[in-house]
Amino acid sequence: MATRTVPKLDFADLQDRLQRQFQNLDSKDPSLWPIVPRVLLCLFIAAGVATFSWFFKLTDYEEELAAERATEQTLRTDYQKKLVKAVSLDMLKKQREQVQQYVIQLEKQLPSKAEMSALLSDINQAGLGRNLQFELFRPDQIVVKDYYAELPISIRIIGRYHDIGAFAADVANLSRIVTLNNISLVPVAKEGGGNLTLEATARTFRYLDPEEIQAQKDATKKKKAGAK
Repeated sequence: MATRTVPKLDFADLQDRLQRQFQNLDSKDPSLWPIVPRVLLCLFIAAGVATFSWFFKLTDYEEELAAERATEQTLRTDYQKKLVKAVSLDMLKKQREQVQQYVIQLEKQLPSKAEMSALLSDINQAGLGRNLQFELFRPDQIVVKDYYAELPISIRIIGRYHDIGAFAADVANLSRIVTLNNISLVPVAKEGGGNLTLEATARTFRYLDPEEIQAQKDATKKKKAGAK
């Protein structure tokens, strides 16, 4: 039986052939190069393009990553705030109920429009009950606010010091809110017998009726529309 001989590879001859392919290359016309230099050139160009594309895209990825990290930090902060609110929700509800009850109590201290006459009578009776003489008791122009109205009352009374002090305490203890402002206390003339004259502005407040609140809102809308 005949044996098949495998030809030996001459590495020296192969190396010599490769070296000859890289000699006398025309840099102006790579299409004339031998096959090996052309293949290596194509691989080098492909690697360069791939590397450039990679770094160019990597820059976009870095910017996107930085933006996402900033968004993550914002979401974490928002989550922590909401978590604190969620944990203290029951306490906030109780505080809200307490505030609502407090507001209701304050509203009860404000008379309605129909109760203003009775309140003015109470102020007048507080002075007469302390043996004070009213020289002036004049309700002035009502000042309407957003949700309440303020009524200033100019008063001038004559009486003894302790009686005037007791009158001020009685006014402070009325079931409705009444304040004394712009107080002036001077002695009466020599023949006044030690009496003093109190001049002040008593201010009381009342809440607006639903119709008055709506009228205030309409007036505000008209004012804004006129400003435009």
